[in-house]
Amino acid sequence: MVLFALSATTSSSSSSSKLKKQHPHQSLSESLMEHSIQDAEAIINRWISPQVLLTSSSYCSISSLFSSKKNREEAKRFIDAVHTLHSGMMRLISVNPTSTKLIQAENLMRISMTHLSKEFYRILKSNRRYLDPESVSNRSSSRAPESDSKTMGDLKMISDCMTSSGYAQECFKTYIKIRKSIIVDALNQLGFENLTLYQIQRLEWEVLEKKIRKWIRITTRAVNTLFYGERILSDHVFSSSSSSIRESSFAEITLQTGLALFSLPEKMAKCNKKSPEKIFLTLDVYETVTELLPKIDELFSSDSTSLLKSQVDLSLSNLRDGVVSMIDGFESWISKESSRYLISGGGIHQLTRYVMSFIVFLADYSELLPDIIVTKSLPSPGEEESSGDSDPVKSRIAWLILFLLCKIDAKSRLYNDVALSYLFLINNLNYVLVKVRSSNLKVVLSEDWVEKHEAKVKKYVAKFEEIVWGETMASLNSDDDGFEVTAEERIKRFSDGFEVAYKRQTGWVVPDSKLRDEIKRSVGMMIIPRYSGFCERNRVGLWENVGFDPEDIGNYLSDLYFGSHGSGSVSSIHSSGSY
Repeated sequence: MVLFALSATTSSSSSSSKLKKQHPHQSLSESLMEHSIQDAEAIINRWISPQVLLTSSSYCSISSLFSSKKNREEAKRFIDAVHTLHSGMMRLISVNPTSTKLIQAENLMRISMTHLSKEFYRILKSNRRYLDPESVSNRSSSRAPESDSKTMGDLKMISDCMTSSGYAQECFKTYIKIRKSIIVDALNQLGFENLTLYQIQRLEWEVLEKKIRKWIRITTRAVNTLFYGERILSDHVFSSSSSSIRESSFAEITLQTGLALFSLPEKMAKCNKKSPEKIFLTLDVYETVTELLPKIDELFSSDSTSLLKSQVDLSLSNLRDGVVSMIDGFESWISKESSRYLISGGGIHQLTRYVMSFIVFLADYSELLPDIIVTKSLPSPGEEESSGDSDPVKSRIAWLILFLLCKIDAKSRLYNDVALSYLFLINNLNYVLVKVRSSNLKVVLSEDWVEKHEAKVKKYVAKFEEIVWGETMASLNSDDDGFEVTAEERIKRFSDGFEVAYKRQTGWVVPDSKLRDEIKRSVGMMIIPRYSGFCERNRVGLWENVGFDPEDIGNYLSDLYFGSHGSGSVSSIHSSGSY
């Protein structure tokens, strides 16, 4: 590069004499300036031999100005000499732009810049360990290596000198070439793969999930360490340059890799919209990007990096659309689920387990979901409760549970035994409540929602007990359609009814131990005191082949609701139903 375009004006003797008249002290000034150029030339030539000047040697074959502490002092003298040379040339141009000394000075400047450019390249190339972005990002720490700071200082010294001398572009291009390769190599070492949309579509889910998990780790490190370190180094090396130079430097180094990193979420979202089971990985990616947004805004705030921020915004938008689409798809799947198989003993349906597992995991992202789920008009699915809550996240999750409960209600009608259908409803609604109480769903749905559905479970339990034990308890009534019935006959009817009810329920199950104990306790409180009191009031003893001993009723009740084999705590009732 030619620093100064010298005028080719050929002055006539008259114009020259006029110039001399205008500058009576020109010869003295020019002489002083020529001496300062000569002094600078002497220092510069100590490091630039004629052999180096005449050959196009490689970047690392020259004598290094910055290789040792002693040389670094010489490097400062060399830099000062270049500054002196430059200022002398500027003054000489203002005094005598046709001086032959300018040609000599310009050649010396060009050679000096070539030397500094090679030094700049050598420092960048041979000190990659000290200039690792992670090391640079921690440079303000007291534990940062001294060699790290010295290397950065050397680069800044050269950059300042070349920029002030008009050779900023040469310095800039060298810097970009080396630092860009460092970023690419760092990402390759971390295992980054720039997958295409076609490749993502063809990957098995398990493989894709592993790659996306790796992407999350790589991207987090890239933003917080690699890009952050590059920003610090670029701002330091080009601190004396214009902001546009610093921004351009950082953009040239990081933009391409940044775009590659943040295009993957967009591609992923396009592939997963119809796969509800992939929603949680999508939310993890969304969470990662949103957590990195403050750092991204800090690093990529200029016009030269606006393309990357646009890509990030596009990826977030696609991820949001993908999540909403997957929730819609999940809701549609619940609606279309049409299995008609009966759960043995009125236990918990697989649909209930799967849907609640999905919703529990979904609630773990409750802090993210308000940015994704917006208010949506939800038509009533047939229950009396309304899901139209002002909180769109609560409304949507409550709606999904409501959809599930409507499905469970429909499946309960498949049982021929009404009591068993109620037990099925009790077990499944209780399972929903247990999942809500033990997860973040309790916060999302509120205590009011929980209390409302707890009341519904109690209502179902009361109806269940009435259906199963109502007729048995009615046998103890004193009035039997106007006919007088003896106490012994009523005890026999009670015992026969109890045996039938017991055998009816031996294969029924209440998986939740707390609920199971509550039901048995409730039934016991309903039966035992009344039966015992009846026996005492009527002075009926334990007649052989008449009925159960009141003390044994509790033992038989304790054996219920464990499933087809019972708890095994008591023996089976005699086929006669009596003792």
